[in-house]
Amino acid sequence: MNILLVYPEFPDTFWSFKHALKFVHKKSSSPPMGLLTIAAMLPTSWQKRLVDMNVQTLRDKDLAWADMVMISAMTVQREFTNTVIARVKSAGKMIVAGGPLFTAEPEAFPDVDHLILNEAEITLPLFLSDLDLGAPQRVYQTEEFADLSKTPVPLWDLVNLRYYDSLSLQFSRGCPFNCDFCNVTALLGHRMRLKSTEQLIAELDKIYSLGWRRNIFIVDDNFIGNKRILKEKILPAMIEWRKGKKGCLFLTEASVNLADDDLLIELMVKAGFTQVFVGIETPDDTALAECSKSQNRNRDLIGAVKKLQQMGLQVMGGFIVGFDSDDESIFERMIDFIQQSGIVTAMVGLLQAPVGTQLYQRMLREGRIRNAYSGDNVDGETNIIPKMELSQLKEGYRKILDSIYSAEGFYHRVRTFISDYQPHRHTVTLQWQEISAFLSSIFTIGIMSPERREYWKLFFWTIFHHPKKFPLAITFSIYGYHFRKVNELHVT
Repeated sequence: MNILLVYPEFPDTFWSFKHALKFVHKKSSSPPMGLLTIAAMLPTSWQKRLVDMNVQTLRDKDLAWADMVMISAMTVQREFTNTVIARVKSAGKMIVAGGPLFTAEPEAFPDVDHLILNEAEITLPLFLSDLDLGAPQRVYQTEEFADLSKTPVPLWDLVNLRYYDSLSLQFSRGCPFNCDFCNVTALLGHRMRLKSTEQLIAELDKIYSLGWRRNIFIVDDNFIGNKRILKEKILPAMIEWRKGKKGCLFLTEASVNLADDDLLIELMVKAGFTQVFVGIETPDDTALAECSKSQNRNRDLIGAVKKLQQMGLQVMGGFIVGFDSDDESIFERMIDFIQQSGIVTAMVGLLQAPVGTQLYQRMLREGRIRNAYSGDNVDGETNIIPKMELSQLKEGYRKILDSIYSAEGFYHRVRTFISDYQPHRHTVTLQWQEISAFLSSIFTIGIMSPERREYWKLFFWTIFHHPKKFPLAITFSIYGYHFRKVNELHVT
């Protein structure tokens, strides 16, 4: 059987980094790890192809080749997903769908032949068994959570790695916390489920054997959900694995209480972690209590960020405005917090309520759901009716973005970060893409862009004050270029 796996296009969003990727001659941040894992679960006798529409075109002859089309997507890909489904049905092919979008909204896709919902380690074998018997059901779903020891290494051979800036792997699923706006626990539960050390190292070995030397994103929603296992087994194994190797630095997501554990930070940095995304959300303690973000309360959040930076981790931060307790002062307070923290990659969104979350259920009871959840955290929209006047909320939101993404505000924040950051020395390989990106930044930002004055101020300030961090200064200049493009295009 010929199986075509299709990943729809991502829109131009904060996390797409589309405008930044052009500088390093890449087409997408990362290949679809989920679909590649699904491919590894399918019978070995089946022929498999993958079309990632972020890097290549879905051609009519691809559809003609296929006996079955399998598609996965996140909510933000909804529009492009509907287009793909229409093409597949027009071609008369069977379509099988799964992933976060379909699990959250199965009723929204009547044209899909078979829905493989929740965690595929459980539901996909059921579908394959029924298919073999000639009697597949339309919907397969479960309330159970998968045993990750049964999850195979993704079938990386199906993609052309040269199109991507990073690769992904997953070590754990679940999160011990209870943030009411987050759909992670609704989908994956509170109990941390882990792969074994041997599984993780096998995935790293596969990636390295393919010649990969760039970043690896560990996509866990909270990598530090089980600190003991990390400190006793996983991180020591990763440290040992990196010996004698070049490149393959890691980034991941973690809760802010990482800052409470010096040993854990030290081990992560030694293992090759350089970046961590942290959900800061808001500097307002009342709003943190409102959304049950207990791990962020009663602590010096700026101090926690600074500590992580000074110990060798770049902090990417997620922020939200539009909580019921927010008043007009939140906008200036948010700007001040982001600027003082030196969080260069600062994603600020309006509060949204994903389907399945506690927040969604509360908004539903209160009659405050206004439209569908977009899945784009920075499109300037919300699917709830806020307590603050919507026009005032949007105006304040625009003020935040215009301030933190302005050339002056952004480059000032980069200087703050560079002054605080103490990177660990890792062995890396300078690739031609980095040299090209540097030269392109000079022309595109340093000459052609209206922000060129700030670019050159940072350029020479870094050379004279922090020359070893000069590559970071250029990287962040390129990030800023992307953030401003997204801000101009998508927030009205």
